[in-house]
Amino acid sequence: MKHLINDRHSLIEEMIEGLVAAYNGTVVKVDNVNGIMRKEIKENKVTLLVGGGSGHEPIYHGLVGENMADAAAIGNIFASPNPEIIYETAKASHRGNGILFLYGNYAGDNLNFDIAAEMLEDEGIKVKTVRINDDVATDDIDGRRGIAGLFFAVKIAGAACASVDNLDEAFRIVSKAVSKIRSMGTAFEPGIMLNTGKSTFTLAEDEIEIGMGIHGEPGVEVTKLKSSKELVGIMLTKIINDLPFNKGDEVALMINDLGSFTNMELLIANKAIAEFLEQIGIKNLYTHIGKVSTTMDMRGFSISLIQLDEELKKYLFTNANSIAFDFHR
Repeated sequence: MKHLINDRHSLIEEMIEGLVAAYNGTVVKVDNVNGIMRKEIKENKVTLLVGGGSGHEPIYHGLVGENMADAAAIGNIFASPNPEIIYETAKASHRGNGILFLYGNYAGDNLNFDIAAEMLEDEGIKVKTVRINDDVATDDIDGRRGIAGLFFAVKIAGAACASVDNLDEAFRIVSKAVSKIRSMGTAFEPGIMLNTGKSTFTLAEDEIEIGMGIHGEPGVEVTKLKSSKELVGIMLTKIINDLPFNKGDEVALMINDLGSFTNMELLIANKAIAEFLEQIGIKNLYTHIGKVSTTMDMRGFSISLIQLDEELKKYLFTNANSIAFDFHR
């Protein structure tokens, strides 16, 4: 497998340097740790800090920007940022009105962010945590993985933290948003780890795995290749029934490329999704198609839906800008 790199041992540091350069002066690296933050954060703003392992770009560090995240703590490939990275990034970006932590529900992230929160609270900095747990491939909602639904969570959280005047209110809004998001992915072929050159998992040539996680965690079924319409029907049925979504609901949709799907494939999937939602009487107000949460260059995709009300629509449709996402209405 051919990769455009310099040195496998300095992947993260070089990626961060390239990321900061792409932000053209609006984002800076945090001193001495692998974290980034907006250069200008208003005083007394509720800080939104996101974070997680590298290898899933553009999340999380591509979602720092205006009415998006204020800062991102960056871990090694498929690994949580350590408590020092989170602590230093949070402290550097804090502006006096508390910090909201928002990240995927994984054991390493939970442990390290909780330690960092305790360190900050020992210094009198208030912290609230929301964990994203949108993956319907697991039955226990408290133990569910966070996958591509984080896009909606960060979008709403960024707008909320920019407009409300206290951390508790931001926490309420973002918790509500996360509770309304459901996602499911399917893997077709593994990605290749840039740091090791090894595959993330193994599938036979004619197999797919429905429900696989973004690190290659087991899904719900290994099965033979299916048509787009059939596969979308299986995934959406699981998503729709889980919340559940109901006839008359307004939603937003994301079709996430897990690494190396073509836009043509994603658009064909979108045709099947649009037909499915129309048939059951659910109104889609917004569609985002593309790379948001990847697994290196895995071939696969995920579907995410968020059930909207008037409050969530207000924050979802607030103008926002980051290196990975630009939204204006």
